Amino acid sequence: MAAPTSFLPLLPFLLLLANAARALNQDGVHLLSAKRALTVPPDALADWNASHATPCAWTGVTCDDATGAVTNLSLPNLNLSGSFPAAALCRLPRLRSVDLSTNYIGPDLDPAPAALARCAALQRLDLSMNSLVGPLPDALADLPDLLYLRLDSNNFSGPIPDSFARFRKLQSLSLVYNLLGGEVPSFLGAVATLRELNLSYNPLAPGPVPATLGGLSDLRVLWLAGCNLVGSIPPSLGRLANLTDLDLSTNGLTGPIPPEITGLASALQIELYNNSLTGPIPSGFGKLQELRAIDLAMNRLDGAIPEDLFHAPRLETVHLYSNALTGPVPDSVATAPSLVELRLFANSLNGTLPADLGKNAPLVCFDVSDNSISGEIPPGVCDRGELEELLMLDNQLSGRIPEGLARCRRLRRVRLSNNRLAGDVPDAVWGLPHMSLLELNDNQLTGEISPVIAGAANLSKLVLSNNRLTGASRQRSGRCPSSTSCRPTATCCLALLPASFGGLAELGRLVLRNNSLSGQLLRGIQSWKKLSELNLADNGFTGSIPPELGDLPVLNYLDLSGNELTGEVPMQLENLKLNQFNVSNNQLRGPLPPQYATETYRNSFLGNPGLCGEIAGLCANSDGRSRNRGSGFAWMMRSIFMFAAVILVAGFAWFYWQYRSFSKSKLRADRSKWTLTSFHMLSFSEYEILDCLDEDNVIGSGASGKVYKAVLSNGEVVAVKKLWSTVVKKDIENGAGAGAEEGSAADNSFEAEYAYTLRVNEKSDTYSFGVVLLELVTGMPPVDPEFGEKDLVKWVCSTMEQKGVEHVLDSRLDMGFKEEIVRVLNIGLLCASSLPINRPAMRRVVKMLQEVRVGAAAVEPGRPHPSRVVDRDGKLSPYYYEDASDQGSSL
Repeated sequence: MAAPTSFLPLLPFLLLLANAARALNQDGVHLLSAKRALTVPPDALADWNASHATPCAWTGVTCDDATGAVTNLSLPNLNLSGSFPAAALCRLPRLRSVDLSTNYIGPDLDPAPAALARCAALQRLDLSMNSLVGPLPDALADLPDLLYLRLDSNNFSGPIPDSFARFRKLQSLSLVYNLLGGEVPSFLGAVATLRELNLSYNPLAPGPVPATLGGLSDLRVLWLAGCNLVGSIPPSLGRLANLTDLDLSTNGLTGPIPPEITGLASALQIELYNNSLTGPIPSGFGKLQELRAIDLAMNRLDGAIPEDLFHAPRLETVHLYSNALTGPVPDSVATAPSLVELRLFANSLNGTLPADLGKNAPLVCFDVSDNSISGEIPPGVCDRGELEELLMLDNQLSGRIPEGLARCRRLRRVRLSNNRLAGDVPDAVWGLPHMSLLELNDNQLTGEISPVIAGAANLSKLVLSNNRLTGASRQRSGRCPSSTSCRPTATCCLALLPASFGGLAELGRLVLRNNSLSGQLLRGIQSWKKLSELNLADNGFTGSIPPELGDLPVLNYLDLSGNELTGEVPMQLENLKLNQFNVSNNQLRGPLPPQYATETYRNSFLGNPGLCGEIAGLCANSDGRSRNRGSGFAWMMRSIFMFAAVILVAGFAWFYWQYRSFSKSKLRADRSKWTLTSFHMLSFSEYEILDCLDEDNVIGSGASGKVYKAVLSNGEVVAVKKLWSTVVKKDIENGAGAGAEEGSAADNSFEAEYAYTLRVNEKSDTYSFGVVLLELVTGMPPVDPEFGEKDLVKWVCSTMEQKGVEHVLDSRLDMGFKEEIVRVLNIGLLCASSLPINRPAMRRVVKMLQEVRVGAAAVEPGRPHPSRVVDRDGKLSPYYYEDASDQGSSL
């Protein structure tokens, strides 16, 4: 039936209404405009479709249930790039929250003049971990409802603008890891609504902690670590009654800790480490009912540890290491009900430890290394059964190792070396199942190494040198006397190494030097695939050197000197790549393996009268004189060659001086042709660099250029690469460019696409750094004949795929930290990705490396301590889940 003619004039209007009903609303149009302003990976926002009626079901978009207006936009970690689309996003009238963190947004935050100011409803803005540069926009302070502003890990520069004093409602300001200058501004004390102020790790100008910050009564978090703060801590900070987290670490603060700081009634965590604070630790911290962690390490604090410090009922972590503290460890340590971690190493503490230590506190880590503590190890140190690290090396401890340690089933690291401990090691201690490091060297320990050591399946380091330990005694004739009187050469017994040693598959370092061990060396050691160091020197071992030592794939340190070994040096040892080899002072005889019959290994075989080889003077007559004749003629010939070499070197030196003078004059003439492209703020000019591009300063050379060492006027040392564009162009023309095998196999630490563009960018830096990480973890150079046609990156990938990760790791690394090493390896592979877009920004690489948690990642006592940047360590920092490291005196 035909439609009535009266409706025909209305048909176009009805169709228009129908199309309008299906059209995308205005908020969706603005979002698509924002998308077009960015560079978006193809599949990142595939559901942002213009045919939809509203954007409320799009990825990352949240709408108000009542009005349908867009309120939240959350698009983190999508590899978005381009300047922040303020002009489009700020047209969304109800937009309250924007999260574009962990992308490549940049370089501009406010590309259109004052576009940000139109985001009138915005309450939360998170652009952390992007590529934003330039000064912080003043327009941010004009956002009337802004509560939360996070711009961490960008490249903002210049001072914090004065306009930031105008924030009306701001509660959280985080500018961590930027390039901000100027001092910490005192006007921030006028932002009365602040609850969190995080400015850490910016290259600010030296300046004080503003006393005005003590007036921020609502402040919960004050994090000013690594801000170049100088001067004293203002007592006014003690008025911050609501403060939970105070972090002024890694600065240049001086003077005493003001006693007012102990008035922070709400404090959960106080971090003042790595400054130059002096004087005693003030009393009063014990009255802080909520305190969980206090870190005053790496200062110059002196005096005794306050007895009341451990009265804080919830105190879990105390770090006071690397100071000048004196006196005994307070008895109150033994009654602290929540204490988990106590690190007091590298001080001048003395006296004895509390007798009840460990009976009440659930200790996990106890480190008092490098002090002058005497007396015995408290017998109940592990009564709660939680202890994982017992570190007490370099003290004056005496007595026996307590039997109670056998109950520490969680123990991973025990370091008791360089004390005065005596007696037997309790049997069960040898076989603790989670033990990875056991160091008992330089004591007076006696008795046997128990066969139960077979139960220590995770043991990777065993260091027992300089004791009087024996192996498992086997009677030879009559009754075997006590271990204290049985010497290796006695006829009464053989102090054999337990056969169960051979089953320790994780063992990477075995040091038994200077004990009372005897008998034949172990056979059946095929499971020692991870052993890199074997030191059995200065014992009484007899018999021959086991040929199967040559089958250990990563062994590079072998010392069997000072024993009574006989027979020949096995030819199988030529399979090893030894950095240290010593079998001197034995009774070996016969020819040397050809690989070791060189002057390089001369000292490795001394004191073996029966050894012969091609090393002059090694084989001696019965009267001790060398069989090598004609030594006078050899001396004369050496003298002639040395004189000729001196003349030759002098001639080269004169020629080179002439050449250098010519090169410097040519360089000065060509200076005007150089241009400087900077990716960061630099503290030097290009002319300082040009002055160092001298042949005397060459430290390396590859297919794309030479690398020079440059010492700048401020004393800083940098490496400079001078690129040869003509060489790279020629490689491209010959088909050997990046597409073939990455800008030449001779220089694979330089990023590939340089060959095409002849331009350096941040992604080139990331690639180069990734190759450096791979070199460190694998111990291999960027190119090696072992790789065949591959470079280091491709070799690592293919080897891991075919054989597993163990076959690419450097055997010299401590496999007690295998998990962390593998994580660093993976970071290196990510940095060296063949696709530049997949490579993380260098700031993110630093962040990932900081997140690699190393169990007890500190240094040996007496060595310089690494800069402790992000040790939150107490579950309490606002950045705890991003940043984690560990502290201790053992590595």
